[in-house]
Amino acid sequence: MIPSLQLDCPRECDRIGDFIRRQLDGAGFRRLVLGMSGGLDSALVGALAARAIGPENVHAIVMPYRTSNPESLAHARLVNEWLGLSWECFDISPMVDAVVASDASMDDRRKGNVMARCRMVVWFDRAAKLGALVAGTSNRTESLLGYFTVFGDGGCSFKTIAHLYKCQVRELAGHLGVPDAILRKAPSADLWDGQTDEGELGFGYDEADAILYLLTERGLDEASVVAQGYAPEVVQAIQRRMRLNAFKLCQPPALPVEGRADLCRGDNNA
Repeated sequence: MIPSLQLDCPRECDRIGDFIRRQLDGAGFRRLVLGMSGGLDSALVGALAARAIGPENVHAIVMPYRTSNPESLAHARLVNEWLGLSWECFDISPMVDAVVASDASMDDRRKGNVMARCRMVVWFDRAAKLGALVAGTSNRTESLLGYFTVFGDGGCSFKTIAHLYKCQVRELAGHLGVPDAILRKAPSADLWDGQTDEGELGFGYDEADAILYLLTERGLDEASVVAQGYAPEVVQAIQRRMRLNAFKLCQPPALPVEGRADLCRGDNNA
């Protein structure tokens, strides 16, 4: 880890806990819903949420597809039971298959996006039922790379850990005692058999974290990053992803209303 990215973990836990409580109080809610995938990011968000508002106010939803790795379900169950969360398992296979059946040409990437968006539908429905907000689980590395599905895993009421690089997620999760089986596993969205994040991206998260930090927070150009020892092809690949996926980080554009104030009503469960 780049020294500048190392966290004061107790302080960061308190800071995120305050943020969670402010989001709930500001919207008039007391409970949270999150998708528990069996991966590191959702485990960390679950732990932070339970710490901030009590496990009794956090509802986790495990949403496997019929081809999902059974290990993902086992790890999700492990985290939910470790934290003492209320939780349910919702099989998204019928929802996804109904969409997939409409187009025989659908490839794995499109199908993965359908799966992510079906999960988002369930999160927000459960949030409406329980009077809750949906806690986002995407990290800063994924956001900068555009490695998420718009209105899928990117859909949430607020972004709990979107300011943390993947290496910081791992550091904070270790501090909070996330089980070793989760800390050590290869990151994967589990969207198709054998899929891993790093395999799909073509580079590792640790390398990506360092390069993204130098490009964004340090403001270095490509040549300066390469001069620090990073492979030119990896730096170029990361910049290309950032450029092509920058639109994902923006709100859908709209023309301003002329002659009156544009008000944000804050109806998070609409």
